[in-house]
Amino acid sequence: MIENARSLNIAASALLLAGMIYILGPLYITLMTASQSYQYVVSNGVALIPGDQLLANVVRIFTETRIPIQLANSLFVALFHAVGVCALSFLAAFAIVYFRIRYGTMIFAVILATNFLPLETRVITTYQVAANIFSPINALFDVTGLTNLFVAVLGHPVQFELSLLDTHIGLVLPIMATGTGTFLFRQYFRSMPADLVKAAKMDGAGPVRFMWDILLPLTKTPLLALFIMMFLSGWTTYLWPLVASSTPDMQTAVVGLARLSPDSSGEIPDYPLIMAGAVVVCILPLLMVAMLQRFLVQGLVLTEK
Repeated sequence: MIENARSLNIAASALLLAGMIYILGPLYITLMTASQSYQYVVSNGVALIPGDQLLANVVRIFTETRIPIQLANSLFVALFHAVGVCALSFLAAFAIVYFRIRYGTMIFAVILATNFLPLETRVITTYQVAANIFSPINALFDVTGLTNLFVAVLGHPVQFELSLLDTHIGLVLPIMATGTGTFLFRQYFRSMPADLVKAAKMDGAGPVRFMWDILLPLTKTPLLALFIMMFLSGWTTYLWPLVASSTPDMQTAVVGLARLSPDSSGEIPDYPLIMAGAVVVCILPLLMVAMLQRFLVQGLVLTEK
């Protein structure tokens, strides 16, 4: 007997339609507002019908703002963040799973604990370290008494200084500390047959060759899925680029987009310009998700085995 699920299908379709409206509604309003003139928005408020100023507003974004160079900064941050996280996560999971590390489980737990300490909760200490990456060494000199020794011998303390603020490297390195990729790769490696390593050893493959010629090709799908997630995470990150960059030319596009709003409270923001900037900033992530969605879903499914 086939159960009549017509009512269930109707309810599911209605729920899906409500979800689509909830997600696509703000995008529609953003696009409609970006196609209007400043005078129209000031006079009529939120735009629900298309206008004829979208191209003009986009041209203004590229000619009157710093968004173009900030898009390049966002691309650098997102790309190197994704590459760095994928490389570190792959190597860490490879070492934990395929090497007999005495405290491997404990090391994995510590790596996974980084997910419970996101950058937002340690932004002050991260900023202090980025302002001078040698500050832990200088603190060690103070604790061990070496500073007093340097003063007695040299006549002055020895302090090392190197700031990563307002640099591309300083924008990328602090946000790479995450254990998500290591967890995904560990779960995927543990789902592989244990005889795979034995077969590789019988063929004379060492650890490096096994990793490069066998494991890496088999991990292509979850690796690409992690790359997409980390790229999107690096592209949309806001707090750290806001803190670590003090000049418009070093800020990312998300931060630059927020800077388009006027500082004075009495001035009406140029909403068409801001919405046009939002459209420009969102194009690359939307295209990436649209074209690579299949690999993202496959990679996440494979890691759950």
